[in-house]
Amino acid sequence: MGVLTGGGDCSGLNAVIRAVVRSAYSLGWEAVGIQESFGGLLNIKRSRTLRPVDVRGILHTGGTILGTTNHGDPFRFPQRKPEGVVYIDRSEEVVTNFKKLGLDALIVIGGDGTLKIGLKFFQMGIPVVGVPKTIDNDVAATQMTFGFDSAVSVATEALDRLHTTASSHRRVMVLETMGRNVGWLALHAGIAGGADVILIPEIPFDIERVCEKIRDRARRGRRFSIVVAAEGAVPIGGVQRFREKAGFGFEGRLGGIGESVADRITKLTSAETRSLVLGHLQRGGQPTNWDRLLGTRFGSAAARAAVEGKWGCMVALRPPTIQLVPLEKAVSNLKRVPRSSDIVRAARDLGISFGD
Repeated sequence: MGVLTGGGDCSGLNAVIRAVVRSAYSLGWEAVGIQESFGGLLNIKRSRTLRPVDVRGILHTGGTILGTTNHGDPFRFPQRKPEGVVYIDRSEEVVTNFKKLGLDALIVIGGDGTLKIGLKFFQMGIPVVGVPKTIDNDVAATQMTFGFDSAVSVATEALDRLHTTASSHRRVMVLETMGRNVGWLALHAGIAGGADVILIPEIPFDIERVCEKIRDRARRGRRFSIVVAAEGAVPIGGVQRFREKAGFGFEGRLGGIGESVADRITKLTSAETRSLVLGHLQRGGQPTNWDRLLGTRFGSAAARAAVEGKWGCMVALRPPTIQLVPLEKAVSNLKRVPRSSDIVRAARDLGISFGD
């Protein structure tokens, strides 16, 4: 069985790869590592056999030993031309090379975008099993994706540290997290880190309401405040902010909302305000014990599904078990934070403002 990782990296990828390889061999199969996402199926020289000895000592390491990219969709593969970037369909090359490698199954580890590509290849006849990965936790049909818990831990630790410096200097600190178009990461980290304000894409905010929360704290003698802003958060009637264009024909990178919110807070309250962007710190480093365990369970379940011929499915956490769900269901929509969810209600009960 082939195994590849696609999209942005996160903690826990190597735990999944390790579990796939070791489980495959215990079930009588061989494992082939496809390097650089689907690029390893466009150039088969990027593929190599993986034995249990090759995955020793990687359970606790961040990143992915196979490499990854979010710029290599074979159905819309970018190429530079004198007239600019053009896109070509190289999917048939992938199917051909899959057969050349003598593969009987393909384990696709990735987020929403990578899994959608995997679904297309399943529809073209490649036996695909998906594994949900993303720090955003936005893949439908699974309670949690691996990588999310590690990212929340990083953001929570950052908030713990910001509390001491904010309190010492009586400042407002604004922390910008990743998450793309959903607010799970900001929400979980904000509650765990004791934030006073949490801004997420699912709940557009009014900056005046944010400032009122800060003023109210000051009136009660709390001379500092902590604001967590998801990179995709938007003001009421506004649009998402992009830090820069990604180039090469790709969508720009979300970001800049933290700095924008900090500037507005300073102007409206005269409070000394600082902003911090965690960025890729949330992707790197050792996985938490939860992500090591979840990644191992996912990898083992994916290998078993491949051996049993259960194609076109994704492994999913449906507590207390790992179950198989159709890939179509998994990528049918983004899993957003429900405004009426118990975690949002709990945050409101604690006095946390969402700026609405």
